[in-house]
Amino acid sequence: MRWDMPWWLLLLLVVPWLMWRGRRPAAHRAALLWARTAGAWSQSRGAVLVKAVALLPWLVLLVAVVALARPQQGIRQTETETRGVDIVMAIDLSPSMRAEDFRPRNRLYVAKQTAREFIKQREHDRVGLVGFAGTSFTVCPLTLDHDVLLELLDGLDFGLVEDGTAIGMGLATAVARLKESKTPSKVVILLTDGQNNRGAIDPLTGAELARAFGIKVYTVLAGRGGVVPVPVDDPLMGRRVEMVRMEVDETTLRQIAERTGGRFYRATDPRALEGIYTEIDRLERAPIRSVDYRDYQDLGPWLLGWAAVALAFHALSASTWAMRLP
Repeated sequence: MRWDMPWWLLLLLVVPWLMWRGRRPAAHRAALLWARTAGAWSQSRGAVLVKAVALLPWLVLLVAVVALARPQQGIRQTETETRGVDIVMAIDLSPSMRAEDFRPRNRLYVAKQTAREFIKQREHDRVGLVGFAGTSFTVCPLTLDHDVLLELLDGLDFGLVEDGTAIGMGLATAVARLKESKTPSKVVILLTDGQNNRGAIDPLTGAELARAFGIKVYTVLAGRGGVVPVPVDDPLMGRRVEMVRMEVDETTLRQIAERTGGRFYRATDPRALEGIYTEIDRLERAPIRSVDYRDYQDLGPWLLGWAAVALAFHALSASTWAMRLP
């Protein structure tokens, strides 16, 4: 609540003085005669009535003064304005992501968990999701419905497309999801653990496409490279873990980031990958401006209406036949 003309409240200081200077005998007499008509009432209740009716004109005066000060009650509303960032996450689903050097889970599991936490921090941004292995596909277009996005992220798994590592195709698909975006900041987060060995589009060609559309690419190389433990399903021996040599292409990923104005990161364990997402989250923040406003309703007319009813009641009590009794 606020007061539009609060200086009128200074008149409240004068009311006690007026009450002391004049006790309004007519009002007091009216109150006394009202009490006489209440024969069924106890003496204490009659005394209360006398005082209440005698004070009624003064109460009306107080309410009128308060109404002059124009008390107003408002409902606060908030609008959040943000330019936003459009982000597409491209995640490698190739068999090499089964490697369990991110113990106790494999690379894909950790990549999905860290991506989930990243998405939760971007409530004002549209986020999309692309998966790639031997080819690429859009899992989810840009959306603000992050609940649906997280469900689709959970469904990412091996075997959705043919085997291989088509980094260039994954990047090109992510660019296709962003090229029509009108936001000032467009970002691709490309996570892979290997070398490009499939697809019709070379990774550096994909980088040039991204640069042409003003898209920044952050590349993340997951895993240590070299000999790593990989689970294998053997029809005779069952599931077992083999040590497999896996090659990585750090140079190409660095070039992609450099050509698009992004950054290259190397994640060798879950904590490092979590830190990378945290840094990207900090780097890619758009200004958010909150606008607060109130819709005020003037309570003065309502108070004056109540005062008029009270004054009419007092006038009626003074004019009734009971009030004219000696």
